[in-house]
Amino acid sequence: TSKTKSRNMSLSSPPAFNFSVLPSNLIPGDANPPWMSKGDNAWQLVAATLVGLQSVPGLIILYGGAVKKKWAVNSAFMVLYAFACVLLCWVCWGYRMSFGEKLIPIWGKIDVALEQDYLFQKAFLGMFPNATMVFFQFVFAAITLVLIAGALLGRMNFYAWMLFVPLWLTFSYTFGAYTIWSSNGWLSVNGIIDYSGGYVIHLSSGVAGFTAAYWVGPRSTKDRERFPPNNILLMLAGAGLLWMGWSGFNGGDPYAANIDASLAVLNTHVAAATSLLTWLILDVIFFGKPSVIGAVQGMITGLVAITPAAGVIQGWAAIAVGLCSGSIPWFTMMVVHKKSELLQKVDDTMAVFHTHAVAGCLGGLLTGLFAHPRLCYLFYGYYNNYYGLFYGLHDGQAHKGLRQMGLQLLGILFIVVVNVVMTSLICLLVQLIVPLRMSEEDMEIGDEAAHGEEAYAIWGQGDRLEKSAGFSDTAAGAAKSSYNTSRSQVEMV
Repeated sequence: TSKTKSRNMSLSSPPAFNFSVLPSNLIPGDANPPWMSKGDNAWQLVAATLVGLQSVPGLIILYGGAVKKKWAVNSAFMVLYAFACVLLCWVCWGYRMSFGEKLIPIWGKIDVALEQDYLFQKAFLGMFPNATMVFFQFVFAAITLVLIAGALLGRMNFYAWMLFVPLWLTFSYTFGAYTIWSSNGWLSVNGIIDYSGGYVIHLSSGVAGFTAAYWVGPRSTKDRERFPPNNILLMLAGAGLLWMGWSGFNGGDPYAANIDASLAVLNTHVAAATSLLTWLILDVIFFGKPSVIGAVQGMITGLVAITPAAGVIQGWAAIAVGLCSGSIPWFTMMVVHKKSELLQKVDDTMAVFHTHAVAGCLGGLLTGLFAHPRLCYLFYGYYNNYYGLFYGLHDGQAHKGLRQMGLQLLGILFIVVVNVVMTSLICLLVQLIVPLRMSEEDMEIGDEAAHGEEAYAIWGQGDRLEKSAGFSDTAAGAAKSSYNTSRSQVEMV
């Protein structure tokens, strides 16, 4: 619950100090108020940018490379649109509904986050201004919608997606963020641990993506039967940005450049590596070949599972999380999925349910098991209020550990119910305005039908560029001439 309770030591008012003895670059001024830490502010902006890069361009190129060639543009564009749309909605109303004044115990009041008087004030946590906090929280909200898109690739009507994004941000994401992360939120006040979004981001996106996929319906039969990546190397590049960007995802949540941030970053990468290797070993044992796509799935489940726990568990526990996240989601994806009628019926293109919903649940429960009381104290500023069951049993505080596990389970139930209900209502509403899915004819064509553009124009497809929207006659002629010359050279050879 990094966005929740105050850390008594880090947020206490500083004693009177003679600022004239400081170096000139540290003396407070109009642009550097006494309460602001330049180091913390700098790290927070860097961390936010790292998280932003996970979406743009990280998931743009991961999705673009992981789908069929005919869906590369549409898949990438869904990410780009969501990122831009969420930002505008976030500053106009989303941020204050998620972190502002309480309206009800699970929702904040609507207000803007655009005025300089507000943006220059100290954030509700940390030693930096609201402007930094608004941006940091935005990239988390944006990637949640981007992850939902992964379940809907290859058939959702883009106009329906344009409506879905602002509606889901407003009526689903803000509930989870306020309840679990806001200082006044119901589960936050009661002591749930969600260090950096295992519930608010990953469980939410997994459940919402699966629910939306149910309402949108499956891809075409041809696409469901065979949907090979059009560029695995491009997909790996996106996966690499996703992995490295997680340093900001989890390292930014202490809201300070401190030792807990360092621990969170290290635990994040240890868990991801362990999970990747575990998934890889299982693929080799049961399928006889090491799968690149499987390794990426294992990496993602490790990153998701460690997210709610990153800064409140020890290093050995991070390895345990990685072992679990590389095996349990593998089992649900490879075994349970093939035996479940519901999972077979719902077409979740990028397996978001397994990589985010299952791994998010797993991470939340393992957090309740392994959360170390001293590390929780460093993070929250309260001692003995947060207690993993493992340490509760060891220290004779079993009741605290059991209470923590109960809260972690309650958080899962809350997020699942909110997302199933609100996502269903939003899909039904959007369906009244525009179709949720593309027509069968357009799904057969893909990007060309949806946007009049295609990802790659090679060999016999080069002349199709002439028909693309906005492609000049001169450029089309040059492309066609180049194609004909290349073809002639090949024929001569």
